Amino acid sequence: MSTDTPTTDTRTVGPLVGADWLAAHLDDPGVRVVEVDVSGAAHDEGHIPGAVLWNIYTDIKDPDYAFVGSAAFAELVQRSGIDADSTVVFYGYAPAFGYWLLRLFGHRDVHILDTSRDTWQAAGHPWSAEPSTPAPTTHRLVPADPTLRASLADVMTAIDRPDETIIDVRSPLEYAGERFWPSGGMHPDGVAGHVPGAVNSPADGYLDDDGSFRDPAALAGLFPDLGPDDPAITYCTIGARASTAWFVLTELLGHNGVRVYDGSWAEWGLDSSVPVEV
Repeated sequence: MSTDTPTTDTRTVGPLVGADWLAAHLDDPGVRVVEVDVSGAAHDEGHIPGAVLWNIYTDIKDPDYAFVGSAAFAELVQRSGIDADSTVVFYGYAPAFGYWLLRLFGHRDVHILDTSRDTWQAAGHPWSAEPSTPAPTTHRLVPADPTLRASLADVMTAIDRPDETIIDVRSPLEYAGERFWPSGGMHPDGVAGHVPGAVNSPADGYLDDDGSFRDPAALAGLFPDLGPDDPAITYCTIGARASTAWFVLTELLGHNGVRVYDGSWAEWGLDSSVPVEV
C-alpha cells in the first residue's frame, strides 16, 4: 500500500516507502536502513546494502524481555549511524517496532519499506552479505512520549475503563491460552491467556502476500468497533506485533490515543499478581 513517488526530498514521503523509492535512495547519505528481526541469521545471509540489524532479543530487550532502557537504546541509535536529520527506513520481521521506538523518543523522519525482504530480493533489487559499519553519531534522543506507551499499570487501569479498548494482536491460539509463545509452547514460569476484556485482532491480517500493507478500507475493517478518537492499548508477546497494530491505527488510519504496551505478554504472563482470562 505504498503511496510514495521517487524524489530527492526524502521528507516528502509518507510513513510507507516503496521498493523503487528505497532502491533509488540507497546511496543517499541522509538515508539509513535498519532491519529488525529476532535473530541475526537471515541478515547475515543477505540484506539490503548498507542496512544495519536491530536484534530484538539482544539490542532492544533485556534477557527478561524488558526494554533495555533509554540510554542503551540511544547508544543503539548512535552506532547505527542515525543522526538528528537522518531519514530512517525500517524493514524485516518487525519494522514497526523500530518505527514506533524512534517515534517514541522523538525522531520524526521514520518510514517502513512497504514490502517484505523476500519480495525485495525476488524483484532484483540490490542485495548484499557485506556487513554495514556506519560511522557512529552523537544523536541525542528526547525523553519518551508517554502518549505512545502504556505500562502494566496502565493496562490494569484500562481493564475497568469501558471507554478504552485493549487490543490483543496475537494469534487466536495465544489469546485462548493454548500457547504462551507465538511459535508454540508454554513458559515454565508463565501463564497463558489474555488480558481480561481484551479483543483479539491478529496482526497477521494486516499484510498482503507480498508483505505490503493492505489498503485502508481492508485495514479499517479489522477494527469495526474502534472510532478514530477512541483510546486503545495494543499488546502482543514482546511488543513487535503490538507496534504493527499501532502503526496501522495511528499512521495509516489516522487514529488518535493509541498506545503500545511493549511489556506485553512476556511481562503480563509472568506476573502472578495480574488477572488472566482464557
